[in-house]
Amino acid sequence: MVTLPVAGRDVPYTVNPSKIIALGLNYREHIAESHSVKVRGFTDEVPAEPMLFPKTPNVLIGPQEPIVIPRFLKRYDFDEPRVDYEAELAVIIGKRCRDVPAENADACIFGYTCLNDVSQRNLQTGDRTGWFRGKSLDTFGPIGPRVVLPQDIGDPQALFIRCRLNGKTVQDSNTRQMIFKLPDIIAFVSANFTLIPGDIISTGTPSGVGALHHGDVVEVEIENIGTLSNPVIDECRD
Repeated sequence: MVTLPVAGRDVPYTVNPSKIIALGLNYREHIAESHSVKVRGFTDEVPAEPMLFPKTPNVLIGPQEPIVIPRFLKRYDFDEPRVDYEAELAVIIGKRCRDVPAENADACIFGYTCLNDVSQRNLQTGDRTGWFRGKSLDTFGPIGPRVVLPQDIGDPQALFIRCRLNGKTVQDSNTRQMIFKLPDIIAFVSANFTLIPGDIISTGTPSGVGALHHGDVVEVEIENIGTLSNPVIDECRD
């Protein structure tokens, strides 16, 4: 369970979602790099509607906690094993909502934070059942460093979003580049699934995704939120 400070409040927030719904292919430049990512379901076409997949709550870890590349992956003897970082803006739902209109979506938001949608690409590509397993391994969802309330975030559709790997900037974009904007995302997700307080929607990553390795430090920074930093441990190297 992860506890995060809330900007402007003395009481922290316990991150405890019933579900985490994430978006794939929500930045045009990320779609353009789909061939290098080599994942089943990635194409160079802009999706007609938000492309959803689940991450399970066991992925969640807080700032400074290690992303763990699990030992069992060694059994597969992948030619090119690859676990990637993905910097994303996450929305935490504040009230129960079902099939909410886009114009009312803002009222459903408790706050915003950073999320690293860590992804095991070999499983994501190879599993016939889809992306579920490659997205939901333990520790594959760092979140934080704090929650920012809607009244304090500014324009959530105009925030710079960056990722640094060992101090080098590898992703550098702005949430205005999202294909599907936040109100439309919430409207679409809530039409498919009832959202309850604490649920998380992760809104997709920009271009520049790449591999994580033992000893790396990965940082996700979003304007007006802060920087989420996590080390990487490969269990085969400990």
